[in-house]
Amino acid sequence: MSNEMNQQAKKDVSRNWVSTSRFIFYLQVFCIVAFFLGGCYKLYQKRYKGKPDVEIQGSTKYTPEYK
Repeated sequence: MSNEMNQQAKKDVSRNWVSTSRFIFYLQVFCIVAFFLGGCYKLYQKRYKGKPDVEIQGSTKYTPEYK
């Protein structure tokens, strides 16, 4: 019976610090990658879509056009 409990204790996260630190490391890596990809996607959605077609009044141009 104690052999069974010993095997369970090796698999338990709270008792095995090596597997716990490995799990926390991979969790951190996953979170950083998820935030990075999410930020890139948000920037892609808000990207510059090109020069807008704006009508400029003729009298305010570099060489004004008067009627």
